[in-house]
Amino acid sequence: MVTPTAISWLHWIPVLPLIAAVYHGLMIGIVRRSTPRWFVIGLSCGTVFLAFLASCAAFGALIGMPEDQRLLVDDVYTWIGSGVGDQVISANVAFALDPISALMILVVTGVGFLIHVYSIGYMDDDQRDDKGFQRFFCYLNLFTFSMLVLVLADNLPLMFLGWEGVGLCSYLLIGFWYSDSDNAYCGSKAFVVNRIGDFAFLLGLFALFAALSDAGTPTVTFREIEANFDKIVDATVTILGTQYRLVNVVGVCFFIGACGKSAQLPLYVWLPDAMAGPTPVSALIHAATMVTAGVYMVCRMSFLYAVAPEASAVVAWTGGLTAVFAATIAVTQTDIKKVLAYSTVSQLGYMFLAAGCGGYTAAMFHLGTHAFFKALLFLGAGAVILAMHHEQNIEKMGGLWKKLPRTKWVFLAGTLAIIGFPGFSGFFSKDEILVAVWVSDVPGHQWLYWMGFATAGITAFYMARLFFMVFLGKLRAAADVRGQIHEPGASVFYPLAVLAFLSIVGGIMGVPQIYGDWLSVGDSNSLASWLAPVLPEAAPHALEHSTEYLMALGTVGIAASGVLVALFLYVRNPDLPEKMAQLLSGLYKLVFNKYYVDEVYDALIVRPTVALSDTVLYQVIDTRVIDGVAINGSANAVRSLASGALKYLQSGLTQGYVFLMIVGAVAIVGWLLR
Repeated sequence: MVTPTAISWLHWIPVLPLIAAVYHGLMIGIVRRSTPRWFVIGLSCGTVFLAFLASCAAFGALIGMPEDQRLLVDDVYTWIGSGVGDQVISANVAFALDPISALMILVVTGVGFLIHVYSIGYMDDDQRDDKGFQRFFCYLNLFTFSMLVLVLADNLPLMFLGWEGVGLCSYLLIGFWYSDSDNAYCGSKAFVVNRIGDFAFLLGLFALFAALSDAGTPTVTFREIEANFDKIVDATVTILGTQYRLVNVVGVCFFIGACGKSAQLPLYVWLPDAMAGPTPVSALIHAATMVTAGVYMVCRMSFLYAVAPEASAVVAWTGGLTAVFAATIAVTQTDIKKVLAYSTVSQLGYMFLAAGCGGYTAAMFHLGTHAFFKALLFLGAGAVILAMHHEQNIEKMGGLWKKLPRTKWVFLAGTLAIIGFPGFSGFFSKDEILVAVWVSDVPGHQWLYWMGFATAGITAFYMARLFFMVFLGKLRAAADVRGQIHEPGASVFYPLAVLAFLSIVGGIMGVPQIYGDWLSVGDSNSLASWLAPVLPEAAPHALEHSTEYLMALGTVGIAASGVLVALFLYVRNPDLPEKMAQLLSGLYKLVFNKYYVDEVYDALIVRPTVALSDTVLYQVIDTRVIDGVAINGSANAVRSLASGALKYLQSGLTQGYVFLMIVGAVAIVGWLLR
């Protein structure tokens, strides 16, 4: 176990954005006054930028330490303390920084700061109410605080606190325009679906803690769990008469929690509807940070999954199926944000596919590059939506290549990155995932590889389709919109430019060995070296370089095929897609309507639950049992007793009361004498 180095200022990284959130909350919730916008902007963006600088300083301190001692811990105070003797359980508010959490805080604060800056122009254009403006930044800062707590937490309970915090902020931000019932519904949907996953997360936490307690080491701190994990690795648990290895049960429970937070089958349905919130919300929560919390958690608990092959197989197969499933849905969507939403679900599937196959470094690598190019694509989509006066239907766009000369280039950079164009960030991270899948020993890993391979082609197709329909061809916008299309302001464009740069060069941080040697990059695969002390995959995979080159060539080929098909359909023959949709109307409707999963859930779960709540819980339990028997029944019984026998005791005659007092006194004296 690595001996931690004490540090006293690490807590300021999450506390800084919390200060801004608390101030905004007090002003709009208690004082009931809005603050001038310049101060809201300065405080909200400034605290996140200071958190980014503190993250860079902490990252620098970590670099300067020996490789096997890179662990900084800021133990703030004891939060939970219980037990006696050897059975003492303690959970502190303690923040720990190691290579994996260092990567995460740089992503959260760096990308988060850019999105905060972008939000200045976006929300100023879209929301003219000062209290609403300040409320938005309050939620945004609170979310940043919660996400930083999640990734810096030194123990599982504190991680869960941040886990629930980002869930709450997601609900608040998705339903930000709560006066619109659809937006409020989408926020509630996200909240409820995530609670399902969170319940499983808690079950895993309790089961793990109980097993460690039985082994004589009750702990919830990550490094202590890992150090004592060999004591419970062979433990079993009986469920419905069948014995299972505890590590597999705990691993599956934690992963169900990840399925909720990171939108995997079958709990993915909330994320596409989460696009109802402002576009910066989509970029921050549902592309760059919150939805990657599940991936981070699985990688943080990699010591568990490394010895739980069945749980790892569940992770891999769920990720692979989600990747290809969501990609097919994105092919037919016409809402620019919905296309990117299903793309996010698919790319998260890629990350879990890698993690389930033991490619934890590849999963974290793609997490980082995805944060760059998907935040860029969402924010670029927001710039297009602003230019089109809040039109989101790509069928009503087109021809924006000349209208938005700056936006087109940054959006193109994000598109090339996600489809895996050679040299761009997504090219390197996606290749690493496919290689990790190919060399893994997960049952059916060859099928998983071909799922990932096919997803690469589908991704290239729907992203090229999106780009072509938005920027090429004829302008299909409404007449009153055409003359008002304009480029976004500086606060919107500059974050796009920075993210475009990161989307292009971000892959350098984890260039695989074969490309590093070829490109003469100094320490190739530096990310793998950086994460090696905390992830169980220090040894390089045994695969011939020629095979890797062929695999990379195949991935480029399938991506190029997807782009060419989109070019043929949406640029060369723009009338052909509609004819094909009519010819294959049944299949098209099935995919366009997202395989009717929401409708199935509504019919099998939502409506029966609502009916049960109304007919049984409300009309029977609440109205008849609780109100009728327990409350009104007891009241009626007292009323009957009071109006019946007891009323005769209240005659109003003083002599009668005196007589009863004497009788009572004599009775008491007699009882005492007896």
